[in-house]
Amino acid sequence: MGPTILMPGEDVAIPADTETLYEVVDGRVVELEPMGAFESWLSNLLKDHLSPFVRSHGLGRVVHEMLFNLLPIRQQRRPDLAFVSYGRWPKRRAVPRKNAWPVVPDLAVEVISPTNSMDAVLLKIREYFQAGVQQVWVVLPEEEQVYVYDSPTTIRVLTRDDELTSESILPGYRLPLAELFERLEDVDDEDTAAESATDRP
Repeated sequence: MGPTILMPGEDVAIPADTETLYEVVDGRVVELEPMGAFESWLSNLLKDHLSPFVRSHGLGRVVHEMLFNLLPIRQQRRPDLAFVSYGRWPKRRAVPRKNAWPVVPDLAVEVISPTNSMDAVLLKIREYFQAGVQQVWVVLPEEEQVYVYDSPTTIRVLTRDDELTSESILPGYRLPLAELFERLEDVDDEDTAAESATDRP
């Protein structure tokens, strides 16, 4: 990561490569490690499951890798997935043409990659709640678990035998984790079959 300099006002020097994902932490640009293909696919799969529910119930917006300007704590963070209710950002209010969306999401989701450190993840969780996020989901693909944080110290650990729910934010939403992780296994099996087919003479 190259040097960064705080500019006048609330702006900072952002990476010249506009494709680079970054956050702004304590006035400094922090470039994010690229998410692995498996974790990225899982994040998109979760969005594909969550978005239709949110849309059909008229609850708000689900976004992927959106940079949020968390004004209460003067940080800019980029969860892997987030839900913003119409109560926090009205349906007819356009998302501004800025680097960061100046709203605190109701829900933030982090999909853990091998490059993520536990210290960094716990710091983001604390900051989310300090800013006003109501719930945080931390998805651990290798362990096939989801940690549901209702506060920095109130945690529910869900396994593939459980359902992912959020009655306080998304009433009626249910995702059987067995279904989620079974679909991951199906994709692995298909990839293996495809590779075997290409190896045949």
